[in-house]
Amino acid sequence: MKLPRHPALLRSMRDARVRQLAPRCPPLAASLGVQPGGGAQVTLKQHGKTRTVYVPKDLKEEIEQSIREHRRLKRLSQEITQLQLALIRLHRTTQARRAGRA
Repeated sequence: MKLPRHPALLRSMRDARVRQLAPRCPPLAASLGVQPGGGAQVTLKQHGKTRTVYVPKDLKEEIEQSIREHRRLKRLSQEITQLQLALIRLHRTTQARRAGRA
């Protein structure tokens, strides 16, 4: 993601992403696997251990959507973090410039 050098643009980009953080469906931090017989399973970490759970066929589409939603929210969170850090760095350099001119 290319970051602008102007604080107003950074804030605008950040705020737009924050508005998108509302989940569209329940997110699921897992990966979906398909077994040779066509059955599906999700694999996830719980308390530091890998767990695998069978997914009934009629829930497969819903689970896929929940996994995609988790990935979308994770990506947004990472972008918001980058924008916040850019604002912090820009503020620091702006303050230093102002101190040098005074």
